[in-house]
Amino acid sequence: MEMTMCFPLLLLICSLSTAQLQSDNEIVPHHAESQGGEPTNVSEHQQTCLQHIHAVLREMSASLAEQRVEMRHLQRENEVQAAELITVKARSYVTENQVEALKRDAEVKQVAFSASLSLGSVTTIGPFNTETNLVFRYVFSNIGNAYNPNTGSFIAPVRGSYHFEFYIGANGHSSHPSAAALFKNRERVCTAWEHQPSGYGTSANGATLLLEVGDVVFLRLIENSRIYDSDNHYSTFSGHLLFTM
Repeated sequence: MEMTMCFPLLLLICSLSTAQLQSDNEIVPHHAESQGGEPTNVSEHQQTCLQHIHAVLREMSASLAEQRVEMRHLQRENEVQAAELITVKARSYVTENQVEALKRDAEVKQVAFSASLSLGSVTTIGPFNTETNLVFRYVFSNIGNAYNPNTGSFIAPVRGSYHFEFYIGANGHSSHPSAAALFKNRERVCTAWEHQPSGYGTSANGATLLLEVGDVVFLRLIENSRIYDSDNHYSTFSGHLLFTM
């Protein structure tokens, strides 16, 4: 672009120089010719001027070629830097997502609960003529809030292996045992049973279960049985996540 603009300028300068030379030749006195001087050759001057112009244009062309090479080099460097920047940003984005995912996984993996049947006073539940859900309202711990003290149900927040155990307080009775069963959804898993006519007794059981997200685990009092608890918390229900799967 610069060479295109400079070329007419050089021609203009050359034309003005030639015109000046012609003007000078026209005013040369006649006696100068008689003394042996010769008028300046306009054609030779034009030829010399054109040679200079071509030389300047060659220099400009070489300079422009170098500038183009340098510009292409800088452009490639910019493209590489831009690609590196995009890569860094992408890695940063992935790293942030990984950190958040690890945090969420760590929070989900922290699942454990333990609760007692009695809120502090002496409590005897049953007997009933049908199985009845037991609600352990006194919560010792509920990490992850997967246990609901209002319904007595544990709902699995993540697929994995869980361990549950329960203890049943038995206040002796001649006709009614103390018994409860662990359920996974509608499936009876295991039962704890104790029967003695007088005095205090206890029974316990537990199981390790593979749970899917949303599976429900709870205890039911067996029909025609009783369960006893007090501020000593004899009757408890506990569970925790072993590992995810």
